Amino acid sequence: MTHRQKHHPELPREEEIDLTPSRLSAQKNVVRVFYKDLWDKADLSLVPTTFHPDFTFRGSLGPVLVGHRQFGNYVSWLTETLEDYTSDILELVEEGSRVSGKLRFHGIHRRTLFGEPPTDRRVWWYGAPIFTFDGPLVRDLWVLGDIHGLRSRLAPAEGSALSFDRG
Repeated sequence: MTHRQKHHPELPREEEIDLTPSRLSAQKNVVRVFYKDLWDKADLSLVPTTFHPDFTFRGSLGPVLVGHRQFGNYVSWLTETLEDYTSDILELVEEGSRVSGKLRFHGIHRRTLFGEPPTDRRVWWYGAPIFTFDGPLVRDLWVLGDIHGLRSRLAPAEGSALSFDRG
């Protein structure tokens, strides 16, 4: 069984990878559970079975957090801010004790984000995570997020697109 999401017309058409647990390594399966169960379902009961108690997290939107409680608060805040929060896993690469990837995060903008009032539109951004494992648990997670892209979708301004014409 795969976990392909229904396509939303406002998102670029990119398919998730095959997320069948039996086809994934143990570490990639932890990443799958992290995004598809912990984040997409806001299931905070999975935090202690995924992360070391003092793990470090640098999220795609910029916060740097330590430990289960800070991380749980962040998950709750973001999944309440973006209704129907969804993580699309587009690529995963594993090397040794690290798994990295390409993801697309999206949800319906229901609360103020980056100072922008709710738009009730689906907004999205890309993220590139690097998970570092210590045994079966994640010790560190660093995620680079396309914040510029997200902010442009929260309050698109006319003429905000980059122009490379020297005209």
